[in-house]
Amino acid sequence: MKIKLEGLGKHFNKNWLFRNLNYAFETGKSFAITGPNGSGKSTFLKIISGYVSLSEGVINWELNGKKREPEELYQFYSFAAPYSLLPEEFNFIEVANWHFGLKKLRQGFSKNDLIRIGNFENHQTKIIRNFSSGMKQRLKLLLAFYTDSEILLLDEPTSNLDAENIKWYKDQIERALENKLVIIASNRTSEYNFCEEVIDLKAFQSLNGM
Repeated sequence: MKIKLEGLGKHFNKNWLFRNLNYAFETGKSFAITGPNGSGKSTFLKIISGYVSLSEGVINWELNGKKREPEELYQFYSFAAPYSLLPEEFNFIEVANWHFGLKKLRQGFSKNDLIRIGNFENHQTKIIRNFSSGMKQRLKLLLAFYTDSEILLLDEPTSNLDAENIKWYKDQIERALENKLVIIASNRTSEYNFCEEVIDLKAFQSLNGM
C-alpha cells in the first residue's frame, strides 16, 4: 500500500489543525505521528483511513498499482484506539467471531490461538462490559494485530495498560511490523521508538485563522 499526501490540511470551524502537509507512506515502513494535545493526531489517522474528509489538499491510496477510493479502505486496514468501541453485550468469543466475520484473520492463526496470545483463557465467556479498561484495550490491540491487513493504525496504543501489558504490546508490535504499513499516533516515545520516521504535526500548524 502506498499513501501520498499533497498539501493536506484539516480545520474545525476557523481553526486549522495542520496545513501544507506533504508526505508519502508505504508498506514495510513504520511511522509515528506526534504533536501536542489538540494538534490533530487522532484526526490524522481518521483521514488516512478515509473516515474523515480533508479540508484541503489531496490524498491518494494505491495498492498493487491500482488507485483505491476512500469507501474501499476499510478492507485494507486494522485500527485500535482507546476511544474505539467494542460490542459491550458480547463475550470474547462473540467479539472475535463478529470481527473476523468482517475482516480476515492472519494466515497461520486461529481464534483459539488468539485466546492464548491475548491471555484470555480465563475470560472467554465474560461479557465485554465486565472487562477492565486494560482488558478492553488489550483486546482491541489483539484484533488489530491479527487482522490480515495492509495498514495498521494505532492511536495511543498503551493507554490503560499496566506494565505487564505494555510489555505484551511491545512483543506483539514487533511481530506485526513485517509487510505492513504501520502508523502510530502518540507522544509516548516507548510506544513508537521502533518507528523509522517521525512526523511532528506541530511543524504543520497554521498560526492564522481562516
